[in-house]
Amino acid sequence: MSGRYPYEPPPDRDRDQPPPRPEVLAPWLQERLFDRRIVMLTGPLTPGVVTDAAAALTTLAAMGHEPIQLHVTASDGDLAAAFAVVDAIESIPAPVDIVVPSLLGGAALAVLPAARRRFAYQHARLHLAEPRITMPAGTAERIAAAAGDYLRELEELIVRLAELAGTARSRIEDDLSNGRFLTATQAQEYGLIDEIVPVKPKGVGG
Repeated sequence: MSGRYPYEPPPDRDRDQPPPRPEVLAPWLQERLFDRRIVMLTGPLTPGVVTDAAAALTTLAAMGHEPIQLHVTASDGDLAAAFAVVDAIESIPAPVDIVVPSLLGGAALAVLPAARRRFAYQHARLHLAEPRITMPAGTAERIAAAAGDYLRELEELIVRLAELAGTARSRIEDDLSNGRFLTATQAQEYGLIDEIVPVKPKGVGG
């Protein structure tokens, strides 16, 4: 793996202002999903977003050890935040299945190896791309430390994806570097998805 990392300049806004949160689901819908042991995680993955998801996973695990479905739609985000979700999945006794409804890529790829099983909808896509990093302002030492943390996390992401897919890490590195897109079928052949969610035949169920 090269020492390069994709750099994203700091946004032109007050540095102390938190990034905007994505739209949340209506309370009644959250309650219905929670009753079915479904957690929605939509990106970009930020510390606030993943804290909510981790809290939901932990709460459901405390209520019972039946499988939990984590639906993830995120094209990128903070890699450290993504690994916080990984830690939550791997620390609870209930098995967690990942479902990819549309697009998953960048930092969000980290959640795939942590799941018991991985599902994708027929038209879902996986984007194999190196997560971006927003470099902090400050001293050279602070910037170097942030870059070092990122490269260590990127290394762990590559190793985990290679183990999941049963492929050489050099292949993962190349595909992340090139930003390769995979259809659901290609992702299954690649080894990152276990099953494609079947489409109900027309005319079935009314």
